[in-house]
Amino acid sequence: MDSNYQFTYQPPIPDPEREKENKRKLRQRFISGIIVGTLICGLVFGALFVLLGSGTGRIKPFSGSSESDGTELLTDETISKINSLEEVIDTYYYKTDVDKAQEADGMYKGLMDSLGDPYSVYYTEEELNDLLSDTAGVYYGIGAYVSLDTELGLPRISGVIPGTPAEKAELQIDDIIYEVDGNSTDGLELDEVVAMIKGPEGTSVHITILRGAKRQEIGIDVPRSAVEVPTVNTKLLGDNEDIGYIQITEFDEVTPDQFAEGMAELRADNIKGVVIDLRSNPGGSLQAVCEIARQILPKGLIVYTVDRDGKRENYSCDGEHQIDIPVVVLVNQYSASASEILAGAIKDYELGKLVGMTTFGKGIVQRIFDLKDGTAVKLTVSNYFTPNGNNIHGIGIAPDVEVEFDADAYAEDKTDNQLLKAVEVMNELLDN
Repeated sequence: MDSNYQFTYQPPIPDPEREKENKRKLRQRFISGIIVGTLICGLVFGALFVLLGSGTGRIKPFSGSSESDGTELLTDETISKINSLEEVIDTYYYKTDVDKAQEADGMYKGLMDSLGDPYSVYYTEEELNDLLSDTAGVYYGIGAYVSLDTELGLPRISGVIPGTPAEKAELQIDDIIYEVDGNSTDGLELDEVVAMIKGPEGTSVHITILRGAKRQEIGIDVPRSAVEVPTVNTKLLGDNEDIGYIQITEFDEVTPDQFAEGMAELRADNIKGVVIDLRSNPGGSLQAVCEIARQILPKGLIVYTVDRDGKRENYSCDGEHQIDIPVVVLVNQYSASASEILAGAIKDYELGKLVGMTTFGKGIVQRIFDLKDGTAVKLTVSNYFTPNGNNIHGIGIAPDVEVEFDADAYAEDKTDNQLLKAVEVMNELLDN
């Protein structure tokens, strides 16, 4: 390479007809990426699991009406500048196979990124289809939940679905996903890691994990298969098996019914108390968590939201199904969003004891807006508050009994010290 090579700017030669056509196309493309509509999808935490998704709800089309403060993004100056950028790329970029659709998607994603809100995102048609397929309950993957380890900045296994390839391959909670098929996960977004792990049924993926406090490096080949994901799991605990355990892994449309069925099965076994496990639950549908809360809480508020204009919306419970046995709720630093709504309400009503670690602290609400061209945006629209008026965003909910998860003990013999503590607390409640 010539060391005297100079980088110089060459302004594009004006072409009035091309400029007019570019402006028309750009305005058409750009406006389609800006218009938004109205649909609550629920409270979705950024954590994804290997099969993608944490619940979206139904997406409705935008009505086409909106209010503006008079400040327009698509000014002649903006359009002219983007046209100039496109002209420079078309004229001087060293590659000629530029994908115009990707350029447009990049503009839309950049617009959402400019908000500085990690929860407000633009979905391409392919990404939206993936998102919607998650609500079907069948996924092609390995059967493990993944969230972000905040200390290492790497993806971690936050749960393993029973009977799936992940369980058979002996992947464990808190395993750090270091590489996928030899490619480092450092610096990748969770959805990028998910895309690397997903694949056609019958193929395999090689995952390199770091396990335990010593970060032992282990390589595991895991086959991919169709996985039907349960969102609720139950079992009996205690020496006399008189304590019910019900785990909620996320809040999907099917979760309230699964929760009701699980509780009915436990009550049929004459349980004296119940442990509700919300650890590493990233959230999901606002409607779903409220339906579950109505199966537990006394009469009153479940949660309320406040938008930017101060408009408040209440979500309430009639109290007809208030639970009549002691409750212990397991939470950790990865319990977020809808999980915090349920845990916060139980704590505010003093209906049960929280055991574990302070929750994630996501006290904001997103809605998904259909752009009617196969794409959509997810936008943060309001804050939410617990029944006592607590805004937990960036703070989380502190447990009544704090206990850190012992990953080494779990790796050695599956000892779950947090669950053991929850049973201990429950026995204390039953003795009083």
